[in-house]
Amino acid sequence: QVRLVESGGGLVQAGGSLRLSCAASGVIFVIGDMGWYRQAPGKQRELVALISSDRTTQYADSAKGRFTISGDAGKRTVHLQMNSLKPEDTAVYYCNVVVNTRPSWGQGTQVTVSS
Repeated sequence: QVRLVESGGGLVQAGGSLRLSCAASGVIFVIGDMGWYRQAPGKQRELVALISSDRTTQYADSAKGRFTISGDAGKRTVHLQMNSLKPEDTAVYYCNVVVNTRPSWGQGTQVTVSS
């Protein structure tokens, strides 16, 4: 069984920064793509950033230039550095990691950006 645990969320003022972390544990043979998604109240879950197994990255337009994803398959961790945060970044952030060819989700961490 695989478990993903996120940390690093919280309350921050607009313009501030947060660093989210996600650690995978359990029976893990191979780690593939790692990503961060978010879901704001009343909205669908959306991709924020993704780092592929070949270390290529992709970002939502809203995240480009402000967020940076990094991952270490060996350490089974993925991070999301978020700078210049805006109130519209407020959401529950979830990590998603393809473990043993299957996507797994964390429980989510709340990020709240006050204006």
